[in-house]
Amino acid sequence: MTYSTSGTNNSATSNNALSGNLPQRLFSRREVIPPRNDVLWRIERGAVRTLTWSEDGTFITLGYWGTGDLIGYPLSRVKPYQIECLTSVEVSVVPPHLWSQDINSLLFHIQQAEELLSIVHRKPISLRLWQFLIWLSEKFGRNVEQGRLIDLNVTHQEMAEVLNTTRVTVTRLLQEFEEQGTLLRYKRRIILRLDNPPGKK
Repeated sequence: MTYSTSGTNNSATSNNALSGNLPQRLFSRREVIPPRNDVLWRIERGAVRTLTWSEDGTFITLGYWGTGDLIGYPLSRVKPYQIECLTSVEVSVVPPHLWSQDINSLLFHIQQAEELLSIVHRKPISLRLWQFLIWLSEKFGRNVEQGRLIDLNVTHQEMAEVLNTTRVTVTRLLQEFEEQGTLLRYKRRIILRLDNPPGKK
């Protein structure tokens, strides 16, 4: 099963003109975007993740967002809530009176969150991880000769935080996928062999 998320937010193109008139901010990798409730942020370049954490300090990843996505503290009722930059990030600041003009981005945000939620509840964990890798490849990937390259460095620990499992389990399953020939390593990136999914005879 594959998901319909494309690598580009379809509403991004229609908002280019609007973005050009909005103030912009730059953030560095691992920087946290300020917790403002009076604006939304449209990602013009880069990738972020939204997350929360439990009482014992365990991180829970809520989503991954890239170019064209609309993010911000007003979109969540989860507390605590944090937006962490996974790369250097450029955003446009969207004030409340313009939110209604970005309805496509708001709908896209909901759709992506629901897709990820459906993946997190799949069993067994090997299928959950494989579907998450497909989701990442569709959102942040590009086609290369060997398959589909996920052009984002997501650590084993970060994958575990998304999928409600352990880093050791993620590492073991990725090694199994590699041994089966379903994924390849390229520097610090992953290439998926979508024509050869796990378990294929």
